[in-house]
Amino acid sequence: MRDAAADPAFEAQRPMLLRVAYRMLGSMSDAEDVLQDAWLRWAVGDRDEVRSPGAFLRRMVTRLCLDQLKSARTRREEYAGPWLPEPEVESEPVDDVTLPLMLALERLSPLERAAFLLHDVFGESFEEIGAALGRDAAACRQLASRARRNVQAERPRFPVERDDGRRIVDAFFAASRSGDTAALGALLAQDVSFHADGGGKRPAVGRIMRGSDEVIRAHGAIARIASRFGRAELLQYAFVNGLPGFVTREPDGEIQTTALLIEGGRIRAIYVMRNPDKLQRLKARLH
Repeated sequence: MRDAAADPAFEAQRPMLLRVAYRMLGSMSDAEDVLQDAWLRWAVGDRDEVRSPGAFLRRMVTRLCLDQLKSARTRREEYAGPWLPEPEVESEPVDDVTLPLMLALERLSPLERAAFLLHDVFGESFEEIGAALGRDAAACRQLASRARRNVQAERPRFPVERDDGRRIVDAFFAASRSGDTAALGALLAQDVSFHADGGGKRPAVGRIMRGSDEVIRAHGAIARIASRFGRAELLQYAFVNGLPGFVTREPDGEIQTTALLIEGGRIRAIYVMRNPDKLQRLKARLH
């Protein structure tokens, strides 16, 4: 993106465009590819009639993302094991698009996803969204409404207080790595789910585990295996796609992220990213 940086109009929009593309696609590398494509089109296009570069570029990026989603959907259907978005690791949450909501967005059609994100998250008018999607404003309002109903259960309702989140994350890290099943059980909700994305590249649970008994047994087995190969190194506490969590270096030398969905003082979902392809950017940042 060095050439893009030479254009102030494009560069001013870049952070917003990247956020739109990432939340549409769930992959930062795909999002950056979309921005590069958008820049090339912007650089060679006729800009004399462009009254609002921001609106024009958002429309362009949205259309490019919709094209990308056609092939992405096929890749997801062929994916080995549970799919999670590439982790976004920050010291503070960027917005309320948390990891469970991103997974819920995967169940929407591309047009529903675009309408919901552009309106409910990024504050675009339905007239602007219509221009991006090639639909009238009324149709876009319906798309966003239908999407909202489908993802409502996954929107953050009672964000965990920072100190409470850190305390639970701390306790989970200690209990899961030591194999203390009693301590782990005290942290988990009865209907907890466990999602691990290895992408077929590293060992990971091949399905979503559900229920505290199964999750406790799995962590007990993981702790026993880890005891033979060495303990994980805690690299940092962080928010992973808006959820409290942490980053570790595992005994095999690879990076891993863990994010916890916490509600009512209990862990309702655990999301572990082990796929090295999705951790390359984080690994480079940590080095």
